[in-house]
Amino acid sequence: MNPSFDLSGRVAVVTGANTGIGQGIAVALAAAGADIAAVGRSSADETAAMVRALGRKCELVSADLSSIAPVGDVVEQVVSSLGGLDILVNNAGIIRRADSVDFTEADWDAVIDTNLKSVFFLCQAAGRHMIARHEATGQRGKIVNIASMLSFQGGIRVPSYTASKSGVAGLTKLLACEWAAKGVNVNAIAPGYIATNNTAALQADETRNRQIIERIPEGRWGSPEDIGGAAVFLSSKAADYVQGHVLAVDGGWLAR
Repeated sequence: MNPSFDLSGRVAVVTGANTGIGQGIAVALAAAGADIAAVGRSSADETAAMVRALGRKCELVSADLSSIAPVGDVVEQVVSSLGGLDILVNNAGIIRRADSVDFTEADWDAVIDTNLKSVFFLCQAAGRHMIARHEATGQRGKIVNIASMLSFQGGIRVPSYTASKSGVAGLTKLLACEWAAKGVNVNAIAPGYIATNNTAALQADETRNRQIIERIPEGRWGSPEDIGGAAVFLSSKAADYVQGHVLAVDGGWLAR
């Protein structure tokens, strides 16, 4: 492996790592040499088995990120059990769908709390650790937030999701401005249409599936592995001079 992409000795926290994009990122980081802390409400046993099969450690951290209550404990548990925290990938997120004229406050708050508020406070907790360690050792920290095509576009019937993912993009830039000189790289990935369990209904809809593929210059759905490669890059030394960037991994969707 090119040493610029080698994550050996690094510890990566991945939220929502039980399936789909989160699982793809966790496995890709492990394949590059990182030990993984898989954080979320649901069991990530399958992800843990895949990570351990690559010879890396995988700590399962149970946390409901619909509130910020567990944030401090997550960082403390990871540092205690795996010896540090070098990489944070904020992947966990939820979505609620309804016409904007009918959208409820409960659905607004649920999405914003999970997708934006918890992301900020996880960044804050991890950033404090990373900044202090950089001051002591010179080791850089890496934060990768998962944004969305709706960080750039409006979409329909998902007002709180669009607001949250637009917020993630802005937050990524703000934190990069504050922390770049303190040894922390903060960037984001905006996935396009990725073939996961969450998009199974769209893939099964013959008309909608065709429309989506026709709109993507690459001519195919993306895979979790496509996102994993981008996460390895942004988590590695190769991206030391990349700051505040939202990397679209979309098969050319935004370029169309």
